[in-house]
Amino acid sequence: MYNVHSLNRQQSPREEEQQRLLGQGTEWEEMADRGSPTDTKDPIIIEDTQTQDITASEQSSGLEASQDAARDSSDGGDEAQPPVVYRVYKRRWFGLLQLVLMNIIGSWGWLSYSPVANTAATHFSTTVTTINWLSTSFLFAFVVASPPTILALHRGGPRLALIASSLLILIGNWIRYAGTRASPPNLPVTMFGQILIGLAQPFVLSAPTHYSSLWFSPRGRVSATAVASLANPFGGALGELINPFLAPQPTDIPHMILYIAIISSLATIPSLFIPARPPTPPSASSTHNPPPIRQTLVLLLKNKNYILLAIPFSIYVGLFNASSSLLTSILTPYSFTETQSGIAGALLILVGLVTAAVTSPIVDRSKKYLLFIRTLVPVIAVGYLAFIWAPGTRTVAAPYTICAILGAASFALVPVALEWGVEVTWPAGPEAGSTILWAGGQLLGGIFIVACDALRDDEAAGGGRPKGDMWKALVLMAVLAVVAVPCVGLMGRVGGRGGVGGRLEVDQGGGGRGRGSDEERS
Repeated sequence: MYNVHSLNRQQSPREEEQQRLLGQGTEWEEMADRGSPTDTKDPIIIEDTQTQDITASEQSSGLEASQDAARDSSDGGDEAQPPVVYRVYKRRWFGLLQLVLMNIIGSWGWLSYSPVANTAATHFSTTVTTINWLSTSFLFAFVVASPPTILALHRGGPRLALIASSLLILIGNWIRYAGTRASPPNLPVTMFGQILIGLAQPFVLSAPTHYSSLWFSPRGRVSATAVASLANPFGGALGELINPFLAPQPTDIPHMILYIAIISSLATIPSLFIPARPPTPPSASSTHNPPPIRQTLVLLLKNKNYILLAIPFSIYVGLFNASSSLLTSILTPYSFTETQSGIAGALLILVGLVTAAVTSPIVDRSKKYLLFIRTLVPVIAVGYLAFIWAPGTRTVAAPYTICAILGAASFALVPVALEWGVEVTWPAGPEAGSTILWAGGQLLGGIFIVACDALRDDEAAGGGRPKGDMWKALVLMAVLAVVAVPCVGLMGRVGGRGGVGGRLEVDQGGGGRGRGSDEERS
């Protein structure tokens, strides 16, 4: 336990009043009354000569006390109060790891059937278009579950969201297995299980910004958000890469779903043991109580920078979802195998994860959010434009290379965009903003899948394009990617806070006293 000691002198009446105001903490003090971990862990305190202990978390009573102190100083009062030390805890990694696991198995559930679409269609005695609806229904279910997700994160935090997601994933996976295993296979039951997993997804995909704000210091938020958020497409990469090997034949589809169900069930167990919040806050902004949900939504809708961010974010997430779901359908008409399509999907994701692992710490230190966003968005647009001609080369070099570039730019963009969205919408809570961004991407993803599937050529087209060709769909995706680019040019130039402020200013001392600490407790 680290203490900050004031000078050994008698307090003036003005200083005693400041101490009394600072002792009127609300949220963290109420936690202590309920028997929170603060009761058993050493608090971060300030001691004066009268042995009064004031925890760092007790500053959550707002800025009034700081403002009173500032007025006293300007009136010629005595010395200002010493700074507060904020601390991070090792246990934050346990919750972050569970968010990673839940995002992996959720996304793996989403792309269970798409990488083996032709094989699954044979197993269920249906068409590839119908199999694609298993992925599409998942995305629409995400949108339906978004309002409960905002409510759960706002009232119960990441722990409640993790438990809700775990329950839905557990039930959904085994219902899906029952439908796949039935004789004959029951597609409606399988679809119902898939929808339950889709309902689980927003609870964990929207939680990373909230979790990083609650548990991590400003120097680690982007990286923490990146690790948890990008675990979601990593699960998709596992599906793209592994599922073709698990189910090379139609009779292997039930075994593939069984393996996924077992792994998913084991991964849900740790959710019950995640702590609700740290004993003391890691930064000044972590003591902030966000406004009510209705007021938060009004703040978001009036924020021009947030709207400009939501447009390209939703479009690019939607395009990623559509291209990931339809990659096999895009490549196999040109004599690519399902395994080769799976490798292309894995490259899209794995190269992106490596890139994000490199860029996220850089953004954490530099805080150059807009510079990264304005650099990456044009690269993504060019990538989708180039992909129009990739399948027609009939060699793996072009699809593999373009997928790698798209993955690198897209994955590096996601955590930066999410964190910039939190900064420019402060003091709105992070749960609503991030959930709406993701919901927009999932909704557009579902729409894009339906539209692209409708643009499939059922007959051989001219120019050497084969039956089942999706060239028109690729053109549509490229146009949408290019249309989103101008929004990035306007971001930061309208509505204020282009250089970021709000939460960062609070943490750096602009909104209250305090200093950060790298000290890590268990």
